[in-house]
Amino acid sequence: MSAEVLKYTIEQVEALELAPGTEHEELEGWVPELASEDELRAALEKAFDYRGDVTITLRSGEKIEAYIFNRHTGATLEDSFVQYFTPKAEEKRKVSYAEIARLEFSGKDRAAGKHWEDWVKAYNERKAAGETHIGLHPEKLE
Repeated sequence: MSAEVLKYTIEQVEALELAPGTEHEELEGWVPELASEDELRAALEKAFDYRGDVTITLRSGEKIEAYIFNRHTGATLEDSFVQYFTPKAEEKRKVSYAEIARLEFSGKDRAAGKHWEDWVKAYNERKAAGETHIGLHPEKLE
């Protein structure tokens, strides 16, 4: 790779560093009001984007601590479902929106405090210090 091509690539990367990010909502510990169908749907969309476990309480009273990784929104609550993993079962499972009575964002939000701007700052500090062959790598989870 020529120096000119490499320089152009670095300039492109630095230009991308200035791109706006999305705002991260503080959801850890939140228990949304699920009084209406719209509130339930909105809360489950947030649960899908959440990077931690949630506790789902079913209308039967059963509690499920799970990581929601997929959802399907149908015309009715009965036609809509979330798919999740739970530490107590190896296979993925699903539950209908209509069965959900309560939702709690109970697990640690793995994305909280891990902002793109922080990564860029660290990169720029290392670059200014003269380091080469640097990259930004995610922190190890606990």
